[in-house]
Amino acid sequence: MSFRDFVAEHRRFYLLQLLRELGGSASDGVLHQGIRQGFRPIQGVTRDVTRKDAEWLRERHLVAFDWLADDLLVVELTERGGYVVSGDVQVEGVSRAGRGG
Repeated sequence: MSFRDFVAEHRRFYLLQLLRELGGSASDGVLHQGIRQGFRPIQGVTRDVTRKDAEWLRERHLVAFDWLADDLLVVELTERGGYVVSGDVQVEGVSRAGRGG
């Protein structure tokens, strides 16, 4: 696995963790700030990267989208996404719980 893939897996897992900690849903802007300034800050991540990660997670049914306006995206943790955070389900491309995730 490349270092880039390693970082992406951990960033996606952290995005799922943030959603759980925030009650299951948040705007992409809040998620972006959480990734950049949270407990485990990841520098160099643009809002575009955050949205691409959210889209990647949505394609795997780990999150759902709710557009409240043309530019306000709310990301919601799905039941399956919650299982990934708890370690009950593993998805290739997302770091596993308990493995530094």
